[in-house]
Amino acid sequence: MTRLRGSVAGVLAGVTARNLVRAALDEQMPGGTATWLRTNFRGTRVSLMGGPALASGLAAGALVGGAASRRARVGAAGAIAALAGGAAGLNDDLREDTEQRDKGLRGHLGALREGRVTTGAMKIAAIGAGAFVAATLVGKDRRRAQGTSAAAALGDLALDSVLVAGTANLVNLFDLRPGRALKVGLIGAAAVAVAGAPAQAAAVVGPAAASLPADLAELDMLGDSGANALGGVVGVGLTQASRRVRLAAAATVVGLTLASERVSFSRVIERTPVLSTLDAWGRRP
Repeated sequence: MTRLRGSVAGVLAGVTARNLVRAALDEQMPGGTATWLRTNFRGTRVSLMGGPALASGLAAGALVGGAASRRARVGAAGAIAALAGGAAGLNDDLREDTEQRDKGLRGHLGALREGRVTTGAMKIAAIGAGAFVAATLVGKDRRRAQGTSAAAALGDLALDSVLVAGTANLVNLFDLRPGRALKVGLIGAAAVAVAGAPAQAAAVVGPAAASLPADLAELDMLGDSGANALGGVVGVGLTQASRRVRLAAAATVVGLTLASERVSFSRVIERTPVLSTLDAWGRRP
């Protein structure tokens, strides 16, 4: 009953917060319309407002769902991951230097070696810090529930930090077509539910599902703000799995991230019939 209460509360809080923030941004656009409009892969002008709206919904859903399921620390960890990813991603979305197109980890680290601090590098640092704080809260919750040695706790802290930060970054790498990152996030939420954290899964499902129609219709886009927040909350949910599952998940996340430096995810999806069908579902032809 506690899990069900947490799941329902997480969905309702997440959808409500997401819709309220989206409506507020629509009514009064900070910086004016031009600040929030970007051109997508098709050449259509779409709004970045979907990103901070989703991040807000994820944070509210995680916080309320965690409290209702008596996992307040885990809920707070999800909210921190959502807000850190959302804020850092929004800074990158709105302030990115379009003259310097440094992309990926390699590009941002290369810029640092040249003495340039990109908004992408700032985002990596902020997401990493948020992941560390989230992992610390998760660790405290785990020690209270299970009890672990100091050495095991330290290893879990490192593993969970990598998992949260890595998943935040990975989901953003999929945000290249309408609806794609949201679908990846929803698949991640299903994995979180299987891992035994239904309230954390619900915190993702509610606001992500509410964001999907506008994203598929190419009215909104997540941008780094929404995608990083989405991945961060999924990552926090995955920290509730066993250590073996977390190790496998972290290895997969790191492997895919490294592969993205050399392989186009879009090309792989287009050449794989099942993935191509799922990717195209609900999208404009």
